[in-house]
Amino acid sequence: MDKSMIKGIALGGVAMVVLGAGAVGGYQTLAKPQSANVVSVKEVMTTVSTPREVCENVAVQHQAPVKDEHRVAGTVVGGLAGGLLGSTIGKGSGKTVATVAGAVAGGYAGNQVQKKMQQSDTVTSTERRCRTVQDKSQKLLGYDVTYTLDGQSGKVRTSYKPGATLPVKNGQIDTTPPSDAPAKAQS
Repeated sequence: MDKSMIKGIALGGVAMVVLGAGAVGGYQTLAKPQSANVVSVKEVMTTVSTPREVCENVAVQHQAPVKDEHRVAGTVVGGLAGGLLGSTIGKGSGKTVATVAGAVAGGYAGNQVQKKMQQSDTVTSTERRCRTVQDKSQKLLGYDVTYTLDGQSGKVRTSYKPGATLPVKNGQIDTTPPSDAPAKAQS
C-alpha cells in the first residue's frame, strides 16, 4: 500500500466521523420541539387611577353688608313711636312716665326689629368651586399563557396575545413578540 492511499483512507475516515457527528447533532436539533401548544390565554389587567379637576359655579348666599351697625334708625323710629303711644295713655304726671316708658320700650322694639331685618337681608353671589376626582380605567399588562411542551405544563406571561402555539428556542419558550403581534400590552 502506498502512502497516499493510506492518507486517503485516514482522511476519508475522519470526514465520515465529522459528518456522522454533524448528522447526529442535526437530528437532535430537528428532534427538539420547535413550538409549545397553547392551552389557555388570560388577559392580565390593572386598574389605573387618573386625577382630574372638576369645577362648577355655585350660588352662595351671604348676609348683605349692614349700613347701620348700631341700628340707630330702628331705635329712633321705635322710640318716637313708643313715646307717642305712651303720651296718649297717661294723664298728668303719669303722662311723662308713660311717654318715657313708651319711648324706651319702643326704642328697644325698633332696635330688635331692625336687627331681624338686617339678619334676613342676604345677597347671592356665584363662586367657582373645584375638586379633584379620580377617573378609574383598566390597563392591559399582558397575557398569562398556559402551555404544554414535551408533555409538561407550564405558564408564562407575554406582552402579546399568542396564537395556538408559542415558539421554542433551545428548549425554552421564547416570549419575544413577533413582528406581526396583533395586540401588545402597554407598559
